[in-house]
Amino acid sequence: MFFSAFALALLFLNRASFGQTAASRPAKPDLPPRDEIWMKGVVNESDSEWRHLKGSAHLETSEMQISADEIDYNSDTAWAYARGHVQMEQFSTGDKLNADHGEYNLQTEEGKFYVVDGTAPAKILTSPAVLTTTNPFYYKAQWAERIKNRYILHHGFVTDCKMPKPWWSFQAPVFDIIPGDRAMARHALFRLHRVPIFYLPWFYRPLGRSPRQSGFLTPNFGHTSTRGYMYGLDYYWAINRSYDLDALMQDFTQRGPAESVEFRGKPNSVSDFDFNLYSVQDMNGEAGAPVAYQKQGGTEYELTGRTQIWGFNGRIDYNYLSSYLFRQAFSYSFATAISSQVDSVGYLQRHFKQDLYTVNIVLQRTQLFESITPIDKPANQVVVQQFPSLQFAGRDQQIAGGSLPVYFSFDSTAGLLERSEPAAYETVTSRSTVSSGDVARMDVEPRVMTAFSFAGFSLSPAVTLGATDYTNSYSVNSESYGAIVPCSYYSACPPAATINARLANANFFRKDADFTLDFRTPSLERVFTPPKWLHLGTKLKHVIEIEAIYEYVTGISQFQKIIHFDATDIISNTNQATIWLTNRLYKKGKDGNVSEVLTWRLAQARYFDPTFGGAVLPNVRNVVLATEELSPYAFLSGPRNYSPVVSALTLSPYSFLGIDWRVEYDPLQHKIIDDGFTVSFRYGLYSVGVGDTAITTSPLLVPQANQINFGGGYGSTNRKGWNAAALVTRDLLAGRNLFEFIQGSYNTDCCGFSVQLRRFNIGIRDENEYLFSFSVANLGTFGSLQKQGRIQ
Repeated sequence: MFFSAFALALLFLNRASFGQTAASRPAKPDLPPRDEIWMKGVVNESDSEWRHLKGSAHLETSEMQISADEIDYNSDTAWAYARGHVQMEQFSTGDKLNADHGEYNLQTEEGKFYVVDGTAPAKILTSPAVLTTTNPFYYKAQWAERIKNRYILHHGFVTDCKMPKPWWSFQAPVFDIIPGDRAMARHALFRLHRVPIFYLPWFYRPLGRSPRQSGFLTPNFGHTSTRGYMYGLDYYWAINRSYDLDALMQDFTQRGPAESVEFRGKPNSVSDFDFNLYSVQDMNGEAGAPVAYQKQGGTEYELTGRTQIWGFNGRIDYNYLSSYLFRQAFSYSFATAISSQVDSVGYLQRHFKQDLYTVNIVLQRTQLFESITPIDKPANQVVVQQFPSLQFAGRDQQIAGGSLPVYFSFDSTAGLLERSEPAAYETVTSRSTVSSGDVARMDVEPRVMTAFSFAGFSLSPAVTLGATDYTNSYSVNSESYGAIVPCSYYSACPPAATINARLANANFFRKDADFTLDFRTPSLERVFTPPKWLHLGTKLKHVIEIEAIYEYVTGISQFQKIIHFDATDIISNTNQATIWLTNRLYKKGKDGNVSEVLTWRLAQARYFDPTFGGAVLPNVRNVVLATEELSPYAFLSGPRNYSPVVSALTLSPYSFLGIDWRVEYDPLQHKIIDDGFTVSFRYGLYSVGVGDTAITTSPLLVPQANQINFGGGYGSTNRKGWNAAALVTRDLLAGRNLFEFIQGSYNTDCCGFSVQLRRFNIGIRDENEYLFSFSVANLGTFGSLQKQGRIQ
């Protein structure tokens, strides 16, 4: 087992290698019995208790073997003395040692070897984020000793690079290792091509099955144009076997200190949690901000967890953000920087009677920042909170049989809710808000349905009766808008809105009846043989599906009085029919496998009640459930008789090509009102992607936008040699790039280097970043370039 632990003990990079254990080696055939020693040599002499082996001398037990030019073995003391081209191998681990000479006691398993070098098999990680190699670990030392299961390497170095010129090496006067327990070194030096990079006066590394040891992790550093140089020191605290904490303290030389903390725990076998905090104390502010030297610091954190209690399964995902200004200024990723919504949810769920009934206890909070405001000013935000809410539901169960079966199901909720939002958007320093206060809401929805089919046609009628009681509602609820005028880079911007709302401070009861009829025709199919030059397999099947849904909702006469918390509150009267036309294309390969290569869905709704029972008002942004179920974009600026035509196309004819295209055409405006597509291509080592989202509807409904992403890459994270990737997100209306990055990496047989240049130009953030990472194969990565930002 000589040096079997070096694969885990050599570096101090990060915890990516925690949890590794040495892989068991296959048993060597024709081994001696456990209590026997086999010896041989060209010359084999005996002298009392001594055996002298000369010329290709070989000594072998059931666990190890030693070969050398000469071996002297004392059967009384069990000491073996080897000289000249000494080689020692441990069968169980595959470790191999070479030495000029050495002495080893086969009984006590103690010994010393001089002028040492050797190898230990690699312990390969399976994480896709970790660079891997099949190279063994190499070691070299002036001398080494073994004391029981303890190994000591004197004045040596280790590496997993190919010799004799390794890319990196870890060097120390003494390595002290107990396999499966720990590894220690003093005055350790990490070298890159013989150039010293890190010096550690003392180094400790756990090597157990679940190794967790408190200590400092590698420092990190980087640079950005707005933060200055970034220096960070990370400390890991293994509190006990159930809890640990990782704290990263950073200094942004132009801004101030920052902290990142992760606290994890597993109190019992069915419970765990993970708490992540990121905070920046902005001492100096940003000189280039809209307000010079405006301070932009803040805090955000996320708590996730799960548990089981009293038969309930519990989940929580709680998020806190102090200000959208802080997120946009200091977030690491572009996707996070542009995300203005913060969602939190926690619930307990239990199923009864073979999942026939479900009980949920839910807490939920949604916070939407509508614009950036200074950290010391009122936030321009909409907040919807759902305090403990009880939900009880029953899934479909048959209550009548025969040729026309009848099924019954229900949903019900009871809870406390609150909504607050700005009343006007004219000022920043004093912002008035409209708040509903605490509103209790109880909702019950029993549902009866049936289904029958004939000659391939199917009909599924259903009736849902709804009853909802609110402890408060609006007595006055209206919105007024300013003019639509150009602003900044855009020709038309959303008009300023003013909300005029007053609470009635009285109960409000809503009842409704919902009838739906789902009608589907038999699918039309045709099979044909594609041209060979298309490489689409041996057969193609074209399938056409037609679906029509009629829905009639009545009973909701005072829609404007209802406070909107979620989908339950935007139900309105409607009398509509929606038709879906779906085309599918399947291909059958030479191997007989069938895959779907094309899906194209077209839909349009016809509204026989243009005002949706009075819920839709002219010249305002209207949102009702009937339209939200068809399109993610609002399109009701007044009464209308039909919806836009919605088209959704997915095309993947080949494994290396994928296309998604969604477009909505409004016959009322005679134009496309929103259009989005993505095209991805990957062939061999090359990849290209393009995506665009354009919104051209009225700014009263949705702000205009036209943003395109295009990027490409060569190689992958762990590929040996040169790899590269680049991405640009451009606002075509503003005529500027919002985000750019370019990354290059080079991987050797044992380590890798990555450099990434990034630029943000969004909102208040105009920043250049310079990031890097260094990876050691099978061990881990350190640097300022986080793994989610690397080439994939």
